Amino acid sequence: MKILGLLSLLATHLSANSVNIEENAGQFFSSGHTNNWAVLVCTSRFWFNYRHVANTLSVYRSVKRLGIPDSHIVLMLADDMACNHRNPKPATVFSHKNMELNVYGDDVEVDYRGYEVTVENFLRVLTGRLPPSTPRSKRLLSDDRSNILIYLTGHGGNGFLKFQDSEEISNVELADAFQQMWQKRRYNELLFIIDTCQGASMYERFYSPNLMALASSQVGEDSLSHQPDLAIGVHLMDRYTFYLLEFLEDIHPASKSNMNDLFKVCPKSQCVSTPGHRTDLFLRDPGSALITDFFGSVRKVEITMETVNLTDPIEQVEQNFVNEDLQKESYSYVDQLPVSEIIHQMSLCRFRRDGSWV
Repeated sequence: MKILGLLSLLATHLSANSVNIEENAGQFFSSGHTNNWAVLVCTSRFWFNYRHVANTLSVYRSVKRLGIPDSHIVLMLADDMACNHRNPKPATVFSHKNMELNVYGDDVEVDYRGYEVTVENFLRVLTGRLPPSTPRSKRLLSDDRSNILIYLTGHGGNGFLKFQDSEEISNVELADAFQQMWQKRRYNELLFIIDTCQGASMYERFYSPNLMALASSQVGEDSLSHQPDLAIGVHLMDRYTFYLLEFLEDIHPASKSNMNDLFKVCPKSQCVSTPGHRTDLFLRDPGSALITDFFGSVRKVEITMETVNLTDPIEQVEQNFVNEDLQKESYSYVDQLPVSEIIHQMSLCRFRRDGSWV
């Protein structure tokens, strides 16, 4: 009787564990995506916009740390602060005033640099309308199972974001680009983050499904800088991105933090501006969307409840070898070109002035 009781308890325990495994697997695949991409854009030039480059490189560092490889990141930097002649420490970009963390690093792969960062190129990357000669590193090769993070930082206003201080992208153009992406099955879920003045105005016109947006400031508000550095004479980061990255430093690939936690980043007491977010187009509950669904990376796996026997010997596949003599082809040398004879014959000919041979 005791043995039967122990067996029944064991069976109950195993069935409960199998249910938990299935529930965890269902939660793991709840987003429905199989790959992650990131498009990170700094739209500002000139030394006094140092912080915008540092913003973008800091987000780049975070997504790489959480598992998104360079092959799935499109990095666009409108200026090269690391090689600017005003930089007292060449080949570096720092995001903290103590200069302990060099976000430029040794393994930064910039895909679009300088004057390549234009509104046209940005929209072409999103929609996939690039020339055939464009290398893979400059393409967003996403599909309908891709979760995409798009991060923008620069100077903006009500309904626009400036590129290079010479052109601008409007919220209508951005909304239409996202709609093209949805129609062309270029994303499963999309997270849009923008750190600029009046950032919330950039997602007001969005109308594509499965899209979530965050901004550093509301309409009529400025997005303020943070951490001035007297040695180089500029601010090192913007407030919203600084506290966003402070939050991401506590995230690891197995973290259970969700998007509701991200919405609490940088309250008005810290940002001075009022961060905003929009979730009405997102088909899932933001509380069920993990931070790593966008900032991390997934791998294709298959979960099975069946027992796999790894001790069985591997069956040897019989190979029928063809006779080696039949496989070998006979080769022989041909006679060399009779160069001396040709020269001799040509010497016997005379060449007329009209171009004919005699």
